[in-house]
Formats: sequence, structure tokens, C-alpha cells
Amino acid sequence: MFSFFKKKKSQNTAVEPIRKIKVDMHSHLLPGIDDGAENIEQSLFLIRRFIQLGYEKLITTPHVMSDFYRNTPEIILGKLEEVKTALKAENLNIQIEAAAEYYLDEFLIQKLENNEPLLTIGDKYLLFETSFINPCSQLLHAIFLMRSSGYIPILAHPERYTYYFQKYDDLVSLLDKGVKFQMNINSLTGYYSKQSKKIAEKLVKDKAISFLGTDCHAPKHLDHFKKAQLLPSFKDALKLDLLNNSLLD
Repeated sequence: MFSFFKKKKSQNTAVEPIRKIKVDMHSHLLPGIDDGAENIEQSLFLIRRFIQLGYEKLITTPHVMSDFYRNTPEIILGKLEEVKTALKAENLNIQIEAAAEYYLDEFLIQKLENNEPLLTIGDKYLLFETSFINPCSQLLHAIFLMRSSGYIPILAHPERYTYYFQKYDDLVSLLDKGVKFQMNINSLTGYYSKQSKKIAEKLVKDKAISFLGTDCHAPKHLDHFKKAQLLPSFKDALKLDLLNNSLLD
């Protein structure tokens, strides 16, 4: 617990390049419902860090996964209200909303086929992920269902899927299917792997990224931002036609 709340001298200084991104749309800040913040104290700690970095709005996205995190809109929105109440009590001024990061499994397919309500980023963007190791046989079908239901699919961290490491053309072909890409900022630092960094840099070079996200689960993810700000690839990413700030109210 102590290590989670350990302060670093650099955390009170907002990084100027990151200030250009006003909205983070991928994080795990709601307490106790996935592998992110464990309790309300940790939620507030992380949100304070976001404020120090210059963010004005957070759209937090807890996992929804049939085998592990069977979160419903009611559970997620209930936790959001808990966080909002705590923010008000602490006089922390930042907008916060909740969507979800949906794992592409039969659970999600069923919800799409049954037209069950899903939590979106804004009123149209649906954030989803797949297995990092195994390709999903229903990927194209799921994308079709999302699009036909009126959603715009956002594939979370496309640079991290190992089965695309040697199939880059297959990955970017998803753009032609109407999918937007959200890249994790820390991928550019090599935080996840050297290969993920390589793919992330290529996606930036090819102008394939629509959203930058933190995918923040813990303070260590925000600590790495000071490395990202120094990278030419991150500065190039900030020059893209990013959609983050379009999510401001």
C-alpha cells in the first residue's frame, strides 16, 4: 500500500506536451471493480495526478469481461457517482465520466446481437480489446455488429497484440472497416515491449492513431509520461488529427 502512495518530486510538475491532451479516454480509476484502483483513496490519488498533468476531463473505462469482470452499466455508473461525490468533498475540479473497455468475447457478441445498452465514450465510440496473444475469429463479425448498431469501434492499444507483430498490414486494414485506433502513450517508451514500441512508432508515422490514452491502472503508468514527453515519436503523435479533445463538453 505504501508504494502506491509514494510521492515523486516530478509528479507536481505538469508536462507541457501532455497538457495539449485535455481528455484521457482510457483508464481504470473506479474503485474495486477491475484491476485498476482498489479503493476510493487510490482513485483520488490517481485523479490528483491527472489534474497535475493538466488533464481537464477523464473518461474512465473499467474492464467488462465475462470470465473476470462482469461489470454492468449499473455497477459502473454506481461507482462513478461514488467517485464524483468524493471529488466534490475533496474540492477536486475535473470532469469525469465512465464508459467501458469491452473484451471481445461471446458475452459482448451476445450483447450486440441483443441490442443491449453498452457504455460508450461520448455518444458513439465503443472501446474494445481482444486477447493479446490469440487472434479473435469473430473480430470482423463483432466490428460489423458494432457498426450496424450505430457505434464507432475503437480498438484499444492495437500496438500490443502479439499476433499482429508480423502482420502489420492486417492490423491497419481494420481502419478500412471503420475502426479507430487508440494507442497507449507508454507504448512509445517501450514500457510494454520493444516490439510494441516498434508498432506504436509505425502507427504514428502512418498517421493511423485517432486517440492517445493512458490506460492508467496505477501511478507507475503516469510516472512514465516524463519519458514519453522527450520522445520525437510522442511529439509526432501530438501533431496527428487526434480526437481526444473533441470529447470535451
